[in-house]
Amino acid sequence: ILNHPGQIGNGYAPVVDCHTAHIACKFAEILTKIDRRSGKELEKEPKFVKSGDACMVVMKPNKPMVVEPFSVYAPLGRFAVRDMRQTVAVGVIKEVTKKEPGKPGDKAAAPAAKGAA
Repeated sequence: ILNHPGQIGNGYAPVVDCHTAHIACKFAEILTKIDRRSGKELEKEPKFVKSGDACMVVMKPNKPMVVEPFSVYAPLGRFAVRDMRQTVAVGVIKEVTKKEPGKPGDKAAAPAAKGAA
């Protein structure tokens, strides 16, 4: 989290920019708070994170979004979180839950992207 005036909790819904996509995503759950230098887990399932913190979150896009894990394809694995016309956080995608292919018009669940912000 780079620059956010308050605290970010579960349910926060900013715009996520990944490659050329600009799609609103919801922070479904904050999994862990991480030490920025060592990468060690500091707290499991924190209620909120604030500026200066690093964390792992499960993000659910409001519309289908094309992304890949950073380890598979780096350009589609980086993202920026924007809110209030400024960049709030940046991160990389660790894991992607892909949507089941369905018939056109099917309203299946959107894929969830798990990222480190």
